[in-house]
Amino acid sequence: MQFFKVKTVEETFTLIEDLVKAVKVVEEITLEKSLHRILAEDIVATENVPSFPRSTVDGYAVKAKETFGSSETMPGFLNVAGSVKMGEEASTPLGVGEAIYIPTGGMMPPNSDSVIMIEHCEDLAGLLNLYRQVAPGENVIQVGEDVKEGAVLIEKGTKLRPQELGAIAAIGKTHVKVFKQLTIGYLSSGDEIVPYKTEQLQIGQVRDVNALTITSLVEEWDATAIYGGIVTDDYSEYQRRAKELFDQVDCLVLSGGSSVGAKDYTTKVIESLGEPGVFIHGISVKPGKPTILAMAGEKPVVGLPGHPASAMVIFSLFGERVVKKLSGEMSRNTLDRVQVRVKKNIHSAMGRTDYIRVKLTEEEGDWWAEPIIGKSGLISTLVQSDGIVEIKAEYEGARQGEFVPAILLR
Repeated sequence: MQFFKVKTVEETFTLIEDLVKAVKVVEEITLEKSLHRILAEDIVATENVPSFPRSTVDGYAVKAKETFGSSETMPGFLNVAGSVKMGEEASTPLGVGEAIYIPTGGMMPPNSDSVIMIEHCEDLAGLLNLYRQVAPGENVIQVGEDVKEGAVLIEKGTKLRPQELGAIAAIGKTHVKVFKQLTIGYLSSGDEIVPYKTEQLQIGQVRDVNALTITSLVEEWDATAIYGGIVTDDYSEYQRRAKELFDQVDCLVLSGGSSVGAKDYTTKVIESLGEPGVFIHGISVKPGKPTILAMAGEKPVVGLPGHPASAMVIFSLFGERVVKKLSGEMSRNTLDRVQVRVKKNIHSAMGRTDYIRVKLTEEEGDWWAEPIIGKSGLISTLVQSDGIVEIKAEYEGARQGEFVPAILLR
């Protein structure tokens, strides 16, 4: 494997899309337990919503043609013939020259076709004064206007948000089929790495920051993280621990040992997990060039740089794409991007996509990005950052005041 045969960002995304397949295990769960799960079926409406014509306002059900010409200077007049009660069938037909009071959500009486808002009329002892005209269908939701029986309400692969749950509940469905929740395993490597709870560091030791940042990102993406601990730079032990964790999860993430040093065993360990093996060793980005992506059977394996800031940036960019594809969620850009203006000139090397950490501020209606100065391995620069400005490989940078895309750090 030649490290310097790197892939571009676009090539990396394409390979992830082509090689990573959704986990096919499906389970049926109750609707109230399904928030943020990924649908494994199309939800087809079994009934119309609403099942009867309803008013969208408080007012009076009328025949629209009997309001034509009404205005504040020349009001129309109708006789109030009763009222509609919520939750009850409106069975009394509307007669000629009549209006019936109706609350928001109430069932439209037979023969009525529109509703005049209560603000635009006045009931004077049973005589309704109309101060404007209404059009047929105004302020009325018709049968099936919200959801049509037989239509696909929500597509397979949709991540269920509160609004999707509400739509499913509206058609009376209490259970849904979803893809299994993913488990992502994470293992740190390196003789210098010690648990982050270590109170007193010895010279040369580094706390395992990635144990929290990477597993927290996994949880943020609605998957379950399994932390496999820390393994030293011993190939046999590294391979054994990686295989043990690999067998328990849907995707394995390793950090450290992804560059070309003499003790960097990560590539060899990944190759030992199964074919087809490594398909990317090096991405033309900064930070995070020494990134590894592989497939061992149907399972993705991700090798991250050891530096916490680089690891988090790379995992946010490419790890999320892997996890989303694996989850069965419909393909789309998973990163929140906004257009921002840069406060200072930003230099970038052509031929490499650079991701610059920035602080975002709003000034006179525009979002401005202030570059955070610091080396790629500094975790403090991420704490100060609201986002990451993307300088694509075909550009040599961005000039002060220029608009560039930024990825929000959620």
